[in-house]
Amino acid sequence: MTKKTKVLIGDDSRDFGIAAADALRGMGFFCITRPKDGGVLFDAVKDESPDVAVLDLSMPNLDAIELMKKLGRTAVRRPVFIVTSPCDNPFAERQAMQAGASYFLIRPFEPKMLGDRINEILGYDLLEDAQPAFSPRQDLSPEVTVTKMIHQLGVPAHIKGYHYLRSAILHCIEDSEMLECVTKLLYPTVASEFQTTPSRVERAIRHAIEIAWDRGDVETLNSFFGCTVNTCKGKPTNSEFIALISDRIAMDRRERAKLRPMSAAKA
Repeated sequence: MTKKTKVLIGDDSRDFGIAAADALRGMGFFCITRPKDGGVLFDAVKDESPDVAVLDLSMPNLDAIELMKKLGRTAVRRPVFIVTSPCDNPFAERQAMQAGASYFLIRPFEPKMLGDRINEILGYDLLEDAQPAFSPRQDLSPEVTVTKMIHQLGVPAHIKGYHYLRSAILHCIEDSEMLECVTKLLYPTVASEFQTTPSRVERAIRHAIEIAWDRGDVETLNSFFGCTVNTCKGKPTNSEFIALISDRIAMDRRERAKLRPMSAAKA
């Protein structure tokens, strides 16, 4: 049975918390609500082990930023944090992201939008508990597979580098020659797609990889990159990161293609 994504909503009011929980349950999530109190929610994250925690930026006793920092000093498994605020404050948003948030939402918003953002950040459904990271449990599209991988490696979905990196990997899966011309071909291709410059694409991807290496789970990084890149010695280059992921996905696709005729013959 596929595990349901467990969402902790740090608000038990009828106008938001309960309404959002009801909507998310209708989308297939398992939801729990708790009062909008930083101290209560800190304990709830430790006790409930949610996959996602939705927190208000300002809360009594402990605001969202301090809660994430405090949790980071413990051995508790960190959920994906989504921070909400009633106003558009770039400074507060930057602080929340630096503290460990994966997304920053301005209220009011539709509960379905929250569910869509959770699916986007998690790369759609969570893998089953019994399966190792990146195990191809079904014939997923390259888009879904890439999204799942870069999320699990710790790249937050809200930054530009996430989208540039995802696009670059997909281009390399379809045309491996792009890996041989990263500066002259790959970056300009991605830049054209997003109407920006190749240098900005390069810097944004670099930033995304640095975030993954600094904030991602070390065991997950090591299990994926193995001895190719030592997480203790340094971060992979943009080309290394893109090549390792695109090569792995391309290899998985070739293996599945070989198995399909055998499965069809047996049928």
